[in-house]
Formats: sequence, C-alpha cells, structure tokens
Amino acid sequence: QGDADNFLQEQLKTHLLQEASGAADYPMTIRMQPGYDHSYFFIASFIGEHLAFHAGCLY
Repeated sequence: QGDADNFLQEQLKTHLLQEASGAADYPMTIRMQPGYDHSYFFIASFIGEHLAFHAGCLY
C-alpha cells in the first residue's frame, strides 16, 4: 500500500482492516510504502515481491 495513495482514507480504508485484524487477534502484515500512490508505478515496483510471496505459500 502506498502512503501517498489518494484513495487510502476515503475508499480503501486500510486502517479499518488493521483494526479488525487486531480485534480478531488475526496476524497480518501491511507494508506502507512511503511516497507511492495508486498508480501503475506502484504495481510495477512491487509485483515481483508480491508474486514471490504467493509462490512461497504454494510451494
């Protein structure tokens, strides 16, 4: 998640997901990336890490 995302507070509401996870004592990791918004550049910058994470869960 980019911390400069203009959709963060009003639409994505990541903070509510964090609160719900904590209330349910469910472990979760949210990585806020400084300076990134809701653009293709964010996706292109982190897609490799994202795919590697999911591949690690499968194998």
